[in-house]
Formats: sequence, C-alpha cells, structure tokens
Amino acid sequence: MVYSLLSHFAASCSGGSLLGFPTWYSYLPSTTVGGLCSPQISSLSDIWLIAAAIIEIMLRISALVAVGFVMYGGLTYMTSQGEPDKTAKARTTIVNALAGLVVAILAAIVIGFIAGSVT
Repeated sequence: MVYSLLSHFAASCSGGSLLGFPTWYSYLPSTTVGGLCSPQISSLSDIWLIAAAIIEIMLRISALVAVGFVMYGGLTYMTSQGEPDKTAKARTTIVNALAGLVVAILAAIVIGFIAGSVT
C-alpha cells in the first residue's frame, strides 16, 4: 500500500532535480521501471531515510531564504543614506542571515553524511 502510493509520485532516476534539490527518495535504493524511478522501501527503518531527504530539502530552502535576507540587508544598507539606526539594522540583518546560512549549510552536510552512510 505505502509502496504503491509512494511510487505514484516517483520521477526518473537519472534525471536531475529542480535547483539541485534532492528527491524525497534520494537515499533509498531504486530501480527504473517503465521509465519511472521505483524506490524500494524494504523496512520501516527506510522511513528515516525519507525523513532525512525531506529535512535536507527544507535545509536547502532555508539556505535560499538566508541568501534572500542577505540581499535584503544589503539593499537596506545601501538605501540607509547614512542614518545610524537603519545602517545598524541592516548590518544586523546581514550578520544574522549569514549565521543562518552557515548553520543551514552545515546541517545539510551533516544530514547528507549521516543518511549517506546509512544506505
């Protein structure tokens, strides 16, 4: 039941993903059946591999959001026209966004390493 439901959402195994995001089944063993990727879910512990892939997708999205905040902070900094409070707020936005970006990248690397070593 779960296998047939999950294989309904499957795509091609060899094709790339949108913006370099991993697929939800990227850590599962899979075969190509009829031109579609058919992930093999053999036990209940494979749910953790799916969860790891979903967490990695969310971390990559958060990294993109952090880059957006860095750009927003830079735009705010450029348009602050020397006002100290706007400049300080923009600088704080940039620093916090860069810290969030570093955390998201490191967490995605750790998740990828752990899930890759489990498979």
